[in-house]
Amino acid sequence: MSFPSHRDGRMAGFTLIELMIVVATIAILAAIVVPNYASYVTRSKLIGGTVKLGDFKTQMDKYFMDNRTYLNGGNCGVANPPYSAANDNFKVTCAAAAGPPETFVATAAGNAARGMGGFTYTVNEANAKTSAGPGGKYTNGTCWAVHADGTC
Repeated sequence: MSFPSHRDGRMAGFTLIELMIVVATIAILAAIVVPNYASYVTRSKLIGGTVKLGDFKTQMDKYFMDNRTYLNGGNCGVANPPYSAANDNFKVTCAAAAGPPETFVATAAGNAARGMGGFTYTVNEANAKTSAGPGGKYTNGTCWAVHADGTC
């Protein structure tokens, strides 16, 4: 059996050092890309949760404009959004209190089964927003933080 070779008699192909350099380069790129991708996925889930909470707040405001109250038989004016532990990243709930002034606090709590455990977003009737995340990340007392450093 003959192997291809160069004119000077050496064997053609890759050396072990060349293969190790390629593997090391791929490992370095993977070490950079994987955490960034995980952060991107988390941020996309957070944005989905804040959109769901914002939609709920809008419905509460509409209910208030029609009925001049946030209360509905001890509940918030509108029903909590549907929630499936298998499919939803956040569960939105509401707690209303009689006034004056009438108040409510709507909360989106992260679903631990979907990797969002420890995340909590809130909004009240005055549109005051807060966010808290696991390990102090994604935490902000004045807005819904969607970045690990707490920025909105």
